[in-house]
Amino acid sequence: MTEPSSLKQRARVLSDDEFAQIPWVTSLTADEREHVRQDMLVTIAEPGDYVVRIGRPVTYWFGLIEGLLKMSNDDSRGSAITFTGIAPGGWFGEGTVLKREPYRYNIQALRTSRLAGISTEMFDWLIGHSLGFNRFVMLQLNERLGQFIAAREIDRMASPDLRVARNLAAMFEPKLYPGVAEMLRITQQELAYLVGLSRQRVNEALRTLAAHGWIRVEYGGLRVLDLNALRYGELNAPVSGDLSAYDKRPLA
Repeated sequence: MTEPSSLKQRARVLSDDEFAQIPWVTSLTADEREHVRQDMLVTIAEPGDYVVRIGRPVTYWFGLIEGLLKMSNDDSRGSAITFTGIAPGGWFGEGTVLKREPYRYNIQALRTSRLAGISTEMFDWLIGHSLGFNRFVMLQLNERLGQFIAAREIDRMASPDLRVARNLAAMFEPKLYPGVAEMLRITQQELAYLVGLSRQRVNEALRTLAAHGWIRVEYGGLRVLDLNALRYGELNAPVSGDLSAYDKRPLA
């Protein structure tokens, strides 16, 4: 299991293609983009690696280019609680960077993940110089607030099927995770980690959601067919179909 300091040691500069995948750079001026390009780095986190840890000082603002992460609490005093999954295109921790406080959560890789990051100094420079960046951060904080309000409601749900549906909807949020689009690369076991249910129970929930036409299970992931239903729908119709082939297979 790798610590965040080790991730920095194996960091490198971004390729042109990787830089083009950063969603918020389009809101910058040409001079601002060039300034950011000189500072931004990319690194690889393997499954189980920590990107950030509770109590550690903040030094970078991170975004996920490829892979899957989970945000959780400290498990030293009991079972860990997963707050949310972080899907491709998502940038996280801006509140911690703004407040310059130690991290209050862990971010851990569920699969091999490629991350980009800018230093806190660059983050501050953008806040002071870029109207487009400020607008992005403001919208990001607003979306994140809505996400965590919804998470409290999900925790109170008695229906495991709806818990899976609402958690999936959160990871298909285009403003927070623009790299997902309609297809989320995730295994049944990874989804179980994020939702807090057994893999078997998640399988049952996926059968139900697919039978209602909300999702389609594909090799290595899930395709959303009705995002509004995942967010707000209720489940009343009988379940049909067999999705038992969806398991822990590697990505296609």
